[in-house]
Amino acid sequence: MPSPSSHPASAHPAHGRTTVFAPRLAALLRDHLGKDLVRLEPDTIGIAGPELTDRILAARRATELERPTFKPLHGRSIARPEASSVMRTVGRDVRAALERPLPTGVDLSGPWPITGHLFLRDLILGADPYRLRVLMSRNLELTTVLTWSVIAAGAALPGRARPNAGPNAGRTALAGLVADATNYQDRRYAMGMYRRAAAPVCFTVSTLVANALWLGAPFDEGVSNRNIIHESLRLLPPSWNMLRRACPEFPQIDPRIGTADDVLILPLLSQRDPALWEAPDEFRPERWDELDPDTAPGYLPFGHSSERCWGRHMVMPLAELLLDLLRENGLTVDPEQRRAKVSLLGLLGVDEIRVKRVRQPHLTRPLAGAAPAAG
Repeated sequence: MPSPSSHPASAHPAHGRTTVFAPRLAALLRDHLGKDLVRLEPDTIGIAGPELTDRILAARRATELERPTFKPLHGRSIARPEASSVMRTVGRDVRAALERPLPTGVDLSGPWPITGHLFLRDLILGADPYRLRVLMSRNLELTTVLTWSVIAAGAALPGRARPNAGPNAGRTALAGLVADATNYQDRRYAMGMYRRAAAPVCFTVSTLVANALWLGAPFDEGVSNRNIIHESLRLLPPSWNMLRRACPEFPQIDPRIGTADDVLILPLLSQRDPALWEAPDEFRPERWDELDPDTAPGYLPFGHSSERCWGRHMVMPLAELLLDLLRENGLTVDPEQRRAKVSLLGLLGVDEIRVKRVRQPHLTRPLAGAAPAAG
């Protein structure tokens, strides 16, 4: 197996950090950057050109097997109205968490993204029963069998799931879906939906903030969290690809696509395309002073305009909140850490960075996160 290849994480000379991509990701950046269409496998086409991407993604909506969060669960299809209802439920839980007073004395130093993940889990889901909160463990990402074993065990426990005690006691609305299940099969399904809906919020936000710290921290005082987040999403998009399975519409759009070809849309390439971005490998959050993230060509961290990610209205305010806490408490990447790996996973991010305090905390702006709109 070839060794990982390096790619610059930041042009800031004071950072001196190197991002080491998994071999397949490094090969994509090395061999295909700037191309609109490439053949990746005998039956797979990769697409990074913004015009071709627009046409492919606008041709049809994602099928149930192409939606990462709401693929069939226990053999049961998840219809769009149900998926949308579940995401609105999670959105209400996030808004409720952001409206409560923030916990005090929380230490966010240590290994990231796991530290941020645990903070968000407790902030949003802290009052939920243990059998549900354990579903947020990142260890469950190791194997699908492990995940479903934990769900099966939790669903088989006698009695109804009770919320934890505490000043903010009261289960989330999402946990209520589990408590309302009347039998083992429905309870197992509801717990699977809990994991599918809540875990990606905690996973994605903590990974995004860890990426931002690695790419650009410590940040200049006047740089907005919004710009930092969008630039981090550009360089390390949460999903480095979006799958569309073979269908008759695609060869009609471009004859280079065969009737049996699956298509991978590649934000990892389009978001570093030198034809679209000035100094594409540099971390420049100020570029978003002039760019609109909803219309910038090739920018797809939350999907295409024809079908945006339902969770985007939760990700941004939570990421801004975490960045506020980190910046105001003088936390940044350990200056002695110079390398970090990006593995070939569904959620693209640095494996682990060490975060520590390098200056005394101070307050220059309120630590309030804007409540997200319903997604």
